[in-house]
Amino acid sequence: MDILYLMILCSVTLAVIFLVIFIISARKGQFEDDESPGVRILMESEIIKEPTASGKSAQTKKENKEKEEKSD
Repeated sequence: MDILYLMILCSVTLAVIFLVIFIISARKGQFEDDESPGVRILMESEIIKEPTASGKSAQTKKENKEKEEKSD
């Protein structure tokens, strides 16, 4: 019977610790923005270079032309 009292005391103590951690993190603003992380993954962060007929991107051709002009 003594072990039952010990287990109840430990579980209540653990629950209080988790409650205190939750309250502290809620006051610091941890749970303020719960919508944008789910939407952020859907947004494109960089511009995708579209390939041309030859298979190279337009940006790459432009860079090659600039390099050739500099070497001349």
